[in-house]
Amino acid sequence: MTEGIAQRHQGYSPQENGAIYTNGFISNSQSATGHNNGHVTQNDQAAPRVERLYKVGGQSMEKRAIPFNRPTEVGNELTYMAQSLQSGRISGDGPFTKQCHQLLEATLGVHKALLTTSCTHALEMAALLLKLQPGDEVIVPAFTFVSTINAFVLRGARPVFSDIRPDTLNLDERKLEALITPRTKAIVPVHYGGVGCEMDEIGAIAEKYNIPVVEDNAHGLYARYKGRSLGTFGVMATQSFHETKNFTCGEGGALLINAEEYCETAEIIREKGTNRSRFFRGQVDKYTWVDVGSSYLPSDMLAAYLYAQLEARQQIQFKRQTIWESYAAWLRPWAEQHGVQLPFVPTHCDQAYHLFYLLMPSLAVRTAFINYLKTQGIQSVFHYLPLHTSQMGQEFGGRPGDCPVTEATSDRLVRLPFYTDMTMADLEQVVDAVVAFQPAVEGAPRAQNQAHG
Repeated sequence: MTEGIAQRHQGYSPQENGAIYTNGFISNSQSATGHNNGHVTQNDQAAPRVERLYKVGGQSMEKRAIPFNRPTEVGNELTYMAQSLQSGRISGDGPFTKQCHQLLEATLGVHKALLTTSCTHALEMAALLLKLQPGDEVIVPAFTFVSTINAFVLRGARPVFSDIRPDTLNLDERKLEALITPRTKAIVPVHYGGVGCEMDEIGAIAEKYNIPVVEDNAHGLYARYKGRSLGTFGVMATQSFHETKNFTCGEGGALLINAEEYCETAEIIREKGTNRSRFFRGQVDKYTWVDVGSSYLPSDMLAAYLYAQLEARQQIQFKRQTIWESYAAWLRPWAEQHGVQLPFVPTHCDQAYHLFYLLMPSLAVRTAFINYLKTQGIQSVFHYLPLHTSQMGQEFGGRPGDCPVTEATSDRLVRLPFYTDMTMADLEQVVDAVVAFQPAVEGAPRAQNQAHG
């Protein structure tokens, strides 16, 4: 622990309001107040939680290599996987898959949740359910992972790239209506970092033109927009359980269905185009091929691992909130001094605490910063390259300059290490290294986190 950190946090106990630090790890001895089905609200006494982070016996911890991400085992993962193996049924749609479905449906209030082998495959299912045809158009932010649009391109659709907001880095709803044509068949907002897009405005525009919305909620499980869970605004939404996500089974995803008319067809598509699910419910005496489809079912062993993670959703979110708020509190003075923008979360959004990024003043500063952290044994990464200027994006008509905020953001954004079992020593090591970096940004404007309505 550096002298500066020790001085800022003298007198704070490692056990306040139920928080305990066991061998330097963040844990909570009881359910945190303010939680509801895994949600962490902004009324959760955030400031005291930040302050109590850094008293770990008054001892300095030896520096070690800090990865960008590390999957975290939080409870019954191995126990449930062993139960699945011992049951003799480890293929898809076994007991643990059903428990995951029920938990997601109950905690989110969706009509149906279906586990898939990845978020990419959940998006592919959404494209099939919308019956997209060659020549149809799908609006997506230019700043997102390639899976967001690839799923629709596979059906012959043409991507239409929207720029993003400079504050939340989400699809800019103010630019959306101008992108709509008679060929627009879907709008796919991405809740970047688990911070909600402006779904009131997006929903109103979609309703005006009768266009379905599919939420890419890979980052945002249990986040909320104006008190309502992300993933419940569109006709469908997709989730990711990749190893980098808050809740993981290594590789996995889910399709959330809010429009009941898609439920039965979704089961058919997920089961290779057959009515196998109806057969197992006793609704037909045999199952057969009835529609297009593919194999999107994950093994029940993966579902067993995931179920243990979802059971521990309050614990996981509490820990991640603590880490995120600590980064924000400690790095804000340094960021303001050096023209670095921190993540912005509107007051009407309860975020998922999925990631923590810095927007550096320039590409050159970001490159120097990543290289510097590497010399300190700390792995940091940049994020998406603009889709519209990629080789494939340009084949669909994208050109440099089409989405200037996306292009500037992609050049400057860097993500700091963030994982659920991050220790106090890990966090302090990263913060100490960051605040010791002095970028040459003379004349650069101070970072402005822009509020909006």
